Amino acid sequence: VMTDTQEETDRYWNAIVSNGGEASACGWCKDRWGISWQITPRVLMDAMAAGGAEAKRAFAAMMEMGKIDIAKIEAARRG
Repeated sequence: VMTDTQEETDRYWNAIVSNGGEASACGWCKDRWGISWQITPRVLMDAMAAGGAEAKRAFAAMMEMGKIDIAKIEAARRG
């Protein structure tokens, strides 16, 4: 699921995880039926598309997250 804001990211994540689902890493979670979802802010995809050092920093930040934090991804992009 692609999201545009932290509020939207939180809404999807919380709806899945708080309704019998489970959190995982790097934006992944499972719903109560065991179906996996990745809640991905567009800013993360933009950072990956930028390539180079910016993408590496964003990827490293993402690897430390469960639910993606847009502010931390943006900070990683800036270095």
